[in-house]
Amino acid sequence: MSKRSHHHLTELGCIACEDLTEFGAGKEGWLAPDAGTTVLCALDVHSLAIANRSVVLILGWSDSDEPRVKIRPELSPIEAERITAIEWLVFDDIKVIAIGTSRGFLLMYSLRGDLIHRQMVYHGQIIKLRVRGTKKDLMQDISSEDVCVVMPGVIARFDGSDIRSMLQRWFQETHSRFWDEKSNKDSEDNGNFDDRLPYQIWNVNKYGSCVDAAITGIMPPPLMELQSSQRYYCAVTIGDDAVISAFRLSEDRKRSLVGVILSKVMPVTFSTIASFSKMIWRSEPTPTSKPEEKLQSFARASSLTCLKDYPRKGEKLTLSPSGTLAAITDSLGRILLLDTQALVVVRIWKGYRDANCFFMEMLVNRDDKCASSSYHVPGKSDYCLCLAIHAPRKGIIEVWQMRTGPRLLAIQCAKGCRLLQPTYRFGSLSDSPYVPLEVFLLNGDSGQLAVLNRFLN
Repeated sequence: MSKRSHHHLTELGCIACEDLTEFGAGKEGWLAPDAGTTVLCALDVHSLAIANRSVVLILGWSDSDEPRVKIRPELSPIEAERITAIEWLVFDDIKVIAIGTSRGFLLMYSLRGDLIHRQMVYHGQIIKLRVRGTKKDLMQDISSEDVCVVMPGVIARFDGSDIRSMLQRWFQETHSRFWDEKSNKDSEDNGNFDDRLPYQIWNVNKYGSCVDAAITGIMPPPLMELQSSQRYYCAVTIGDDAVISAFRLSEDRKRSLVGVILSKVMPVTFSTIASFSKMIWRSEPTPTSKPEEKLQSFARASSLTCLKDYPRKGEKLTLSPSGTLAAITDSLGRILLLDTQALVVVRIWKGYRDANCFFMEMLVNRDDKCASSSYHVPGKSDYCLCLAIHAPRKGIIEVWQMRTGPRLLAIQCAKGCRLLQPTYRFGSLSDSPYVPLEVFLLNGDSGQLAVLNRFLN
């Protein structure tokens, strides 16, 4: 499909199809973030994943003939389990879809709909799956790539290298079984349950349960532990009781008092409840059911700062590529720009209720850069970090230059639109042509997908 440009937007393709009816397509504003039935979206290059409570649809937007895949995870009807988060996991040669559920399970599926991995993270709803990474360069002497699982009052971290190794093993074994003439349907694998992924988990509900959170990156150890060999991470949380909270996360689990208590009390509690239920209902044993996974104890989380400003409540959080800036929306229609290293708010926008934000990169001084050479290929240093703000009540998208720069763009948009951003790609080669951070606009009513132009006309 040929690309069409409309001033500041370039149309890329269309996702309209009959399969979207199951997700509410056809109703005005069905894709709007504030719609009654929340539809989850995750974008990758040439692929879009859309999910409701029980189904994930994978479709392409650049080729209308590309086959679509529907994934229906096995969810517990007794627990009213539902899909609560989705995200792409993209490596050099592997791409899978990750799903979080209301019971705290992390699922991974192939593009064919095969279950690759199923693992309990913690009891509770998975609110968000965040994929981020920082490459080792002149400004960053340590590289870090991870998948962050956000739950109410809990945050967990899976290392990208562990996920890559597990996926590579699964695809290699699947390929071997495909060519093995002795394999049959009875030996088919329903997911890698025994090979649990290692991860760290922290309790961050000191100032109340969080509605969103993110690990912003690696931070220095405390002054008394400068010789420590373990890593420390900085986490920012937002919620109803505290608009912004920040924590230092340690890899050490031995000194976490809360983790010790819960690791001892929780298994006994669940075991007692289960035994008591069997005595009352005298239910017959179900040999096919799998035993509950043992919960991992919490590591140490130390409070760094907290901002309480009742009745203001934190609503959404988005990180810059480096993790040094965070844009936070609140219930009073404000957007706070937080410096995650100094832990201070450096800028505030007002009058943006129900806003959604994404960081992006633009060629602000494009003419000056291109004047020296007509064959100049923009590099990372040529781009300027900006913040795209979608204000659905105003029907407008604004792009502001970071940190204190002016508004660069103002684009009118339809009511049923949603801003999207492709997921971080693990292990991208540093010597390949630089791909700037882009923001896409999906019109739910027409099905058109467009990208915000990276340069000013």
